[in-house]
Amino acid sequence: MKQTNQTQVTEFLLLGLSDDPYTQQLLFILFLGIYLITVFGNLLLMSLVYVDSLLHTPMYFFLCNLSLADLCFSTNIIPQALVHLLSRKKIISFTRCAAQLLLFLIFGCTQCALLAVMSYDRYVSICNPLHYPSIMTWRVCVQLAAGSWTSGVLVSVVDTTFTLKLPYRGSNSVAHFFCEAPALLILASTDTRTSEMAIFLMGVMILLIPVSLILVSYGCIIVTVVKMKSAAGRLKAFSTCGSHLIVVIFFYGSAIITYMTPKSSKEQEKLSSVFYAMVTPMLNPLIYSLRNKDVKGALRKVATRNFPCRLTVRPS
Repeated sequence: MKQTNQTQVTEFLLLGLSDDPYTQQLLFILFLGIYLITVFGNLLLMSLVYVDSLLHTPMYFFLCNLSLADLCFSTNIIPQALVHLLSRKKIISFTRCAAQLLLFLIFGCTQCALLAVMSYDRYVSICNPLHYPSIMTWRVCVQLAAGSWTSGVLVSVVDTTFTLKLPYRGSNSVAHFFCEAPALLILASTDTRTSEMAIFLMGVMILLIPVSLILVSYGCIIVTVVKMKSAAGRLKAFSTCGSHLIVVIFFYGSAIITYMTPKSSKEQEKLSSVFYAMVTPMLNPLIYSLRNKDVKGALRKVATRNFPCRLTVRPS
């Protein structure tokens, strides 16, 4: 079918998750709550790590990078989704859509790399504790964090380029609540197999390879932990790594469904996107803080310092 008489699309209509007004109101309340918890939780966690010297360790350094990526990730998506839930005109310009897609991929891909780096940090800490200080030096930590952000930028540029270089003419209705590559490719007025292959290969690099490294790391960790003679040591190790695994399962599982499975349904893709774009950034600070004694201790110290209990004794 020829598209010569059709003009280039200059804006997209985001159809969202539902067209029912009552459902949209409920989603607005839900998404607003998720976003507020995400912002508060991640900012609080980064602040605690900054002010408490006991948290100046490689694990919390990577966790701060993850919190920053989570915060930017959510801010790139949820505020616009909230506005569209309350408005009748759910329009986004082509330029803003391109910017949202690029930023979404940068922060999302960076999270993928950071989760793999954090699993390596846990592997060294548990399986090779005596050499941990000499292996995870601050120079190495900075290089690993910088490599994570760099890989996120590189993969996002490739995915965005192969998505937006295609001609978009005719329909501009995106069956999604934000601009994401799989949802946009459906609207392209040309063959998309090359772009889909490029995005798939980038998915292998930033999804399958990191998750494979994570599984290998935790396989070694489990073997080491099982061999521990101390029950308390085994419990502490499993508790520390369990929080990381919960994040990995939520984030990688939903992302792989969207980017690595052949032609999943639109509703399935949107539901998966809600998990890795909204739920996981909210869960990260909750899981790492509520299950971590060091973070809870830092919070108590800050609370005591700022709100000391003062007893007033009246003279007799």
